[in-house]
Amino acid sequence: MVQKEKIIILPQSPGVYIMKGEGGRALYVGKAINLRKRVASYFSPKALHDARIGAMVQLVEDIDYISTSTEAEALIYENGLIKQLSPRYNVALKDDKSYPMLKLTMSEDFPRLIITREKKNDGSSYYGPYANAKLLRQALVFLKQIFPLRSCVKLKNKVCLEYHINQCLGPCVGNIGIDKYSEMVKELKLFLEGRRKELLGVISSKMKEAALREDFEAASGFKDRLEALSTIKEDSVLYKPSGDIEELGRVLGMAKAPETIEAFDVSNIMGEAAVGSMISFYKGRPKKSEYRHFRIKTVSGIDDYAMMREIVGRRYYRIVKEGKDLPDLILIDGGKGHLGAACGELENLGISKIPVVGIAKEFERLYIKGRKHPMVLPKESKALHLLQRIRNEAHRFAISYHKSLMSKRYR
Repeated sequence: MVQKEKIIILPQSPGVYIMKGEGGRALYVGKAINLRKRVASYFSPKALHDARIGAMVQLVEDIDYISTSTEAEALIYENGLIKQLSPRYNVALKDDKSYPMLKLTMSEDFPRLIITREKKNDGSSYYGPYANAKLLRQALVFLKQIFPLRSCVKLKNKVCLEYHINQCLGPCVGNIGIDKYSEMVKELKLFLEGRRKELLGVISSKMKEAALREDFEAASGFKDRLEALSTIKEDSVLYKPSGDIEELGRVLGMAKAPETIEAFDVSNIMGEAAVGSMISFYKGRPKKSEYRHFRIKTVSGIDDYAMMREIVGRRYYRIVKEGKDLPDLILIDGGKGHLGAACGELENLGISKIPVVGIAKEFERLYIKGRKHPMVLPKESKALHLLQRIRNEAHRFAISYHKSLMSKRYR
């Protein structure tokens, strides 16, 4: 069964979760308004599951997720992933009048995207069915902001209100031709099919092409669509810092958003089997190939500050010696003392310009290098949530290594 530590680091925000079994095979795809709370409910000792879900839970070895800005967005992406991954434990909804679907009227020169409960053999493309009609209506509003297809049943010779509020591109008066409109329809289909990475690549290429031919109005339009889609935090061929990274950069007064963040934590019981951990986040997501464990070598007894100095020193002595890239930001699990220990080692190595921040568990205060007083961010701060997620992952990684050493010692 999946480790609890993997649930703890899930964000408390809307999104899609993917339960994976042996070999990474998708077992179940679901949506949630709060990813951590929803996923945790599956593994609660008090959970009452039917036979199907109960069997699935026992097979889960890993959990992947994609954050979205709303539950309505998650609804659309959930459906695309189910069709794409064919997870064993998802129950297929029947294509009947009980559930709504999205219909793309492909038989028209300028297709529309509408909600329907009836599937016809009329050349249209259908997506769904979806179990929640209210969320589907909300999702349709979101989709029109990114893919402003026409809504009117018949084209008139004048623009309507939707054109004036940027919800339609005005094919009725020739403001967009069939070819350009068809390209947008193809992009919408990629979105509805869950092929987001491919979609971002297509839009990014178009933006760059428009910029090269100095069509800056078109390039700006593509940029706006990329920004709208960037609320879903997924790696893509185009990098745009997610909102939490941008906010973190602003909070810390950095010139740009920190792409690479390395975090440190130490773990011991009364000084016994002391270990340290270093984890790396790249563009807001874990980069596990860069994770490192440390067995404390130079410290005896209980001295967390000295342990922090040791692991930070060992990490960056090697980085400097090998000429590798330094991170944009260093995060320390601890308060003022831990921060001072880490900064002292960086100064000894001649790399004291790297921004360093400590996050103390008590009241979640931030201790920032060069600032006299700690900073307290609002509980709803995206920057705080990112730092907490990284800190928790560093702690989990340290604890798992410490437990491993202790179990070997007392066998």
